[in-house]
Amino acid sequence: MIDSKYHQTIYTLSERLVNAQRPIRILDALKWDSRVEAEFFKHKAKELPKVAGPEFYEQNPLRFDPDQKIEEFNLIIRDIRRELGQFNSIGAIMQRMCREYCTVIEMLKARGTPDFNRFSQELYGCSEDAFYAGGPTLKDLAVVISDTLVFLKQQGSTDIDQKIYTSEEAIEILRKRLSSYFQDEEGGQVRVKASDDIIADAAAGAECIKLRSNAMFSERDIRVLEVHEGWVHLGTTLNGLSQPISTFLSKGPPSSTTTQEGLAIIMEIFTFSSHPARIQRITDRINAIHMCENGANFIEVFDFFRAQGVPEAESYGRTARVFRGSTAEGKPFTKDLVYNKGFILIYNYIRLAIQQGLLSRIPLLFVGKTTLEDLRVLNDLLDEGLVVAPKYIPPQFKDLAALSSWMCYSLFLNQLDLKRLAMEYKEIL
Repeated sequence: MIDSKYHQTIYTLSERLVNAQRPIRILDALKWDSRVEAEFFKHKAKELPKVAGPEFYEQNPLRFDPDQKIEEFNLIIRDIRRELGQFNSIGAIMQRMCREYCTVIEMLKARGTPDFNRFSQELYGCSEDAFYAGGPTLKDLAVVISDTLVFLKQQGSTDIDQKIYTSEEAIEILRKRLSSYFQDEEGGQVRVKASDDIIADAAAGAECIKLRSNAMFSERDIRVLEVHEGWVHLGTTLNGLSQPISTFLSKGPPSSTTTQEGLAIIMEIFTFSSHPARIQRITDRINAIHMCENGANFIEVFDFFRAQGVPEAESYGRTARVFRGSTAEGKPFTKDLVYNKGFILIYNYIRLAIQQGLLSRIPLLFVGKTTLEDLRVLNDLLDEGLVVAPKYIPPQFKDLAALSSWMCYSLFLNQLDLKRLAMEYKEIL
């Protein structure tokens, strides 16, 4: 409830931010149309896609004037400082979001140019990013995981991995499961629908989940969609939309994408829904982006996926994810790094929060479209009544006693030398 002038001021500024970002649709602005794919396969995947520069993206104009939109965000920043002061904590979050959206717009203006990748790296990072000073990088993580998965990819497949469900059947199953999870929503129904305009098999929109119309799904696929797209992406959207004052939590700038996708992967792991092929898929995104950062063109990345045994059409889709917004010989769109990056960052945050007795902060990961750096502030805002606690929290994060038990062992296990253990266990393995 808005019960003071201060609350009203925050609400008004928050709504201005929400409305200002509304026409910005990053993935829509970067996608390649079906004609590019058709032409690529017409030439037997031997000629680069006809995506040569900014003129290609002019065929898909932005839905807003970029310079006017940047000015709009700058005016919001100015008014936040005027009305809340420079050091107000919630104002600092909104100012950062405004600046981030300005960078997004600069990236979209730079579609098809070398500057596109520079802005992409500023927003999402690059494959050589380290987790701490002198520590391993995302690319190092990809190497370790890929080496391990060599022995696992062909193992563990069961009947639940058979793709026997059409998108219509998967939609009905998901709708029933999520309607039960989100049973307090008006009407008790969660929107799940078919779509022809997404590259991935599935995607979570503002208030619904889309499945690609011509895709087939296994029981395991549906479970992953339930916890990844449903419990995390849709759940945090609904939690953000329920905020009476801090409405900006319903909308996520790129910095929140790392938290969102990291949480989604953690939920796949915690619910035992993931599997080696799934982990390989998101790890190969790091490998592909790293290749592109180091000069590989579209065909070379496409051939990398084909060498992994990925079908031609799917290899094209995965490669297009890397090059969208760029050119067929340009530097990559680096968003797909956030899955593994977010997982590592959030997993370590949870471990350290438990070690330091800060259990109450962990559920705030689901309060809306958040970033890790904001959780301390959000905890204070919860006490002030400027933020309300999340309504939808997965059961694994509601039972903090069980989660903390898991992490207590994790804190110790990470101190063990796996190579030394391998030597000790060699006689029994």
